[in-house]
Amino acid sequence: MKRIIVDYNKLTEDILNLLIEKYPDGYESEDIIAFKNSKNETIKAVEVRTEDTVYLVKVSKQLITTMESFEDDGDFENSIDDDYADSFE
Repeated sequence: MKRIIVDYNKLTEDILNLLIEKYPDGYESEDIIAFKNSKNETIKAVEVRTEDTVYLVKVSKQLITTMESFEDDGDFENSIDDDYADSFE
């Protein structure tokens, strides 16, 4: 099984849908996983899974805002802050 760390600015619509499905009311502190990356930096993330992949999505204020916005209007591109929208084009 693959394990992929995903930052807020690399979210796809599929991963965002998995997050909304698993955490419909948002995630709690007990849902957050803390670990060290290869640079020995502490990373905090929430986990979502598909059949063949475990995604560890880094926790940030932007992630919370994106999840709330996407859940409210269902529009992926408008859920992402303008600062990060260019990442998807």
